[in-house]
Amino acid sequence: MNAELARHWENKSAINEFVLLGFHEHPVLFFAAFLAIYLTVVLGNGLVVIVTTRDPALHTPMYFFLRSLSGLEVCYTSVTLPKMITNLATGDHSISLEACASQMFFMLFLGGAECFLLTAMAYDRYLAICLPLHYMTIMNQRMLIGLVSGCFVLSLPMQLVQIGLIFSLPFCGPNEMDHFFCDMPAVLSLACADVSTNELVVYMENVIFALVPLAVILTSYFYITRTILHMSSAMGRQKAFSTCSSHVIVVSLFYGSGMLVYLHPQTTDSIKIDKLLSLLYTVIIPLCNPLIYTLRNKEVKAALKRLFSNK
Repeated sequence: MNAELARHWENKSAINEFVLLGFHEHPVLFFAAFLAIYLTVVLGNGLVVIVTTRDPALHTPMYFFLRSLSGLEVCYTSVTLPKMITNLATGDHSISLEACASQMFFMLFLGGAECFLLTAMAYDRYLAICLPLHYMTIMNQRMLIGLVSGCFVLSLPMQLVQIGLIFSLPFCGPNEMDHFFCDMPAVLSLACADVSTNELVVYMENVIFALVPLAVILTSYFYITRTILHMSSAMGRQKAFSTCSSHVIVVSLFYGSGMLVYLHPQTTDSIKIDKLLSLLYTVIIPLCNPLIYTLRNKEVKAALKRLFSNK
């Protein structure tokens, strides 16, 4: 009996790599498209980091958070797109278990940090609009560094536990994922063991990293909206709304797509839909963030003009 059990688990441990099917149907087309997208993400977000660092007019808490978000987006996209571009170029879509675990960890870690960072940005807007007289006293350099650092520190332990639980599961085949990176629902669907504990941890994580931050963001914007509506100046109301609108758009896209992927029950058909939804928060949002924050922001556009005129 013990020998049979040993052989049983040995067979289950035979898989040492996954195959990411991704967008393998038209490799040349998708290679060119995703390479162009990745370069645009790096250049666009990198430009935001440079202009908000170099221009003294943008050395304010709001742009400190924007600079942190843009840097995070470059890292976030770099976890998935270079591997996918390499797979499309070489035709080799395999990824080892170790590389898969690393990729998933950094996706979850950076995604969790982004949830908290978007929450910190909402808190910053709340202080600026609802408590303007105390804003610079509260949102000092020490507070800024503490908030941004805390976003990453809070995200770390939960993701380590999550990765440990997932990759302690046996995988006995098939080893093909209809996805372009090692996403948690896709990997769990390949496990040949009871994943109810993992699913429970996933829902707990969603509460911590999605629902609680989203509740804080919504509460902040409730007070922001109430304060703006009580402003006597129409120009003041318009300026206050414009400083918040870009953040609201990014929060809606990021949380909307992420919660659709991680909160609904997993089925074979839903995993295919998840692949498309994952493109939104892993690729499209980092691509659009520089446009959302620059095209709708006169200060950033003026800083960009000063940067290039100096050059």
